[in-house]
Amino acid sequence: MQIWVDADACPRPIREILFRAAERAATQAVFVANRLVQIPRSDYISSLRVAFGQDMADHEIVRRLQPGDLVITADIPLAAAVLGKGGHALDPRGELFSSDTIGSRLSVRDFMEGLRATGVETGGPATFHQSDKQAFANRLDSWLSVNARKING
Repeated sequence: MQIWVDADACPRPIREILFRAAERAATQAVFVANRLVQIPRSDYISSLRVAFGQDMADHEIVRRLQPGDLVITADIPLAAAVLGKGGHALDPRGELFSSDTIGSRLSVRDFMEGLRATGVETGGPATFHQSDKQAFANRLDSWLSVNARKING
């Protein structure tokens, strides 16, 4: 069991939390991006650079994902694919996606994308706050605590 990070849009404070968590939990964390991602030297932390292109990191994560793995992403279609393969998906703001809510999240995302395609200004994501960082850290710690036995055998 390991952690996959959709690193192209992962906020720096979340990467820092993940670096510490991977070391503490002795679990593999792989940062997947189409650009170079700075990571510390570690037996538990690695990066995987994919070809430049839309959703290339997402496709590679889904291809390599094993049931039970955790994926860190704000990308709702990627989260849906992860859940479909038996993985877990955690948003950098601390929301653990679930099969009960992913359908409605996809619908809202598609609706907003449709609005943007017609020229409607919908704004961007909300500013990332300290409370988001804390919510993520708490949810990640909780997930790691529950899954530590599976991770470390």
